[in-house]
Amino acid sequence: MFQRGVATFGLDYGRCPKWLFERMVRLGQEMIEVMIQEYGPDEFLKRIADPVWFQSLGTVLAFDWNASGLTTTLTAALKEAIRGREKDFGIFICGGKGKTSRKTPKEILTWGHTLSLPFEKANQLVYNSKMVAKVDNSLVQDGFQIYHHTFFFSQNGAWAVVQQGMNTQSVTARRYHWFSDSLSFHSLKGSQTMVIEPHQGIVADQRKKVLNLVSKNSVATQNTSVGLVNQNFLSLLKDVKLLAKYSSEFSQMVKLGNKKQQLTLLNLESREFKYHPVVKENFFLNKYLQKILYRLTEEKPENYENLLATYGVGPKTIRALALVAEIIYGAKPSYEDPARYSFALGGKDATPYPVDRITYDQTINTLKNLVKKTRLPIVEKDKMIRSIS
Repeated sequence: MFQRGVATFGLDYGRCPKWLFERMVRLGQEMIEVMIQEYGPDEFLKRIADPVWFQSLGTVLAFDWNASGLTTTLTAALKEAIRGREKDFGIFICGGKGKTSRKTPKEILTWGHTLSLPFEKANQLVYNSKMVAKVDNSLVQDGFQIYHHTFFFSQNGAWAVVQQGMNTQSVTARRYHWFSDSLSFHSLKGSQTMVIEPHQGIVADQRKKVLNLVSKNSVATQNTSVGLVNQNFLSLLKDVKLLAKYSSEFSQMVKLGNKKQQLTLLNLESREFKYHPVVKENFFLNKYLQKILYRLTEEKPENYENLLATYGVGPKTIRALALVAEIIYGAKPSYEDPARYSFALGGKDATPYPVDRITYDQTINTLKNLVKKTRLPIVEKDKMIRSIS
């Protein structure tokens, strides 16, 4: 079963040598061709959306397994590997790192025109790309700022996203994977939603306390947030100012260490909170935030995904609504990191379990068979087979 989700790595400041990148492109092209011939383009996208498989592909192509550069270099190599042969393979890769990531919508629309895709279909792909970036930047508030975004899609309509964020304080990067067929379905409307459990299989080397608004345990927060912006602006602003008052009270209580004093809003004893993110916030003095909240109360989004899709809505707006929903109305969101520990083949020290030798050998044999099918010179094929034996 393929997993998709998040992986966390050390932040890599180096560059991939030209000689290595060129070889990654050549071998990557051969492997893509074999996979698509055997399994089809949609299956290739499904595997790209699996963080463990993606990581394995990067290491097979000889990149550092634990460096953030694997993400940016591998996606760039794959994009270069299919350049000029996109229609033959039936897959299309848009976006990339930094400024290139912001060109993703334009690249999607360009391919839509080239492929004569219906206007609505091309626009839907652009919407999906933008929303994936918004979800991982605003609804999973884990301290990582998205700086790399690559959008894969097939002519059949399947799509996958590999994007990465960085945390300069911890000097780490976290990678997020999406696959179109794995999105949750809205129980009431019977349609897919991008804001409830979009990352079903998540990989990381560490977990932390985050504001996780895509958790199914945050649905009450989502619904309350929608309700808040569907009231009039002055009522919403009043709630945000109450939140600021709570922040001030709570900060003083933490400093004083008063165990008996009670909070005025929810009437909860201070011993129930060792820390809460509202302590560091100061919402009501932010004019830009007030402008976005006013826009939301004017547009009155129908659901949480529409709320997030509204122009200008970002992490600050989402966090303000979530904290109002929790502190004033009792709709507590999830603060559990969506990341999970995961191992492909076990560990040499039997942590979390002994190495699965049978699966390990099968993996090696599969790689050998793939390499044998390539059109690379026999000398290079033999060298690669020996390196994985």
